[in-house]
Amino acid sequence: MLDALVIAPHPDDAELGMGGTIALMLARGLRVGILDLTDGEPTPRGTPEIRARETAAATAVLGIEWRENLGLPNRRLRATLAARASLAATIRRTRPRWLFSPHWVDAHPDHVAATRLVDAARFWAKLTKCDLPGEPWHPSRVYHYPCVHLKVLLRPAFIVDISDTWETKARSIACYASQFPTPESSPASSPSVPERVDAAARWWGSMIGVARGEPFTAREPIGLRGFGDLF
Repeated sequence: MLDALVIAPHPDDAELGMGGTIALMLARGLRVGILDLTDGEPTPRGTPEIRARETAAATAVLGIEWRENLGLPNRRLRATLAARASLAATIRRTRPRWLFSPHWVDAHPDHVAATRLVDAARFWAKLTKCDLPGEPWHPSRVYHYPCVHLKVLLRPAFIVDISDTWETKARSIACYASQFPTPESSPASSPSVPERVDAAARWWGSMIGVARGEPFTAREPIGLRGFGDLF
């Protein structure tokens, strides 16, 4: 059903981490879905209703046709057996070729728990003789995108050129206005979240000689059938 399933701990993580790549994949005809694990609330200026409206707006900006929420608890996300079964069932239902999840090192406990959950659910999704609904399915690859809480220097496996889709990413991020500190609540010298994301995209783009890029990591080898897309 899907080529790629982007798994986000909270609504806005997918857009912040890899919104440009999502838009690029869609533009190239790939089927992409986003699964938010929690509703992301409470937050200082948000509510579940506000967050739902912002998520719907960002989804429309990106052009995503499949997006669901697993309904797990925000701030208390854990890779429990029940959560694993729920995510594995979704993987079996959507049958993606690739999974995307946050980098495994992160300052936010929910992000770390999300990636542990993805790894475990990916394994469970292929099991036979189990009580999971649907037919067994095993996504061939798991790739990892950085979240804004990440405080380590990445060594990416590859960087995607998002120069042509940056504006779409920026507009999707802007939909989550309730999630960004206001000028009154942050130091005058502190860049805003959108400014930080833009600066990072410019940096990663400069590493491959383009205007903007998004980095990805992988713990498994990446296979190539040719070098046509490398530059």
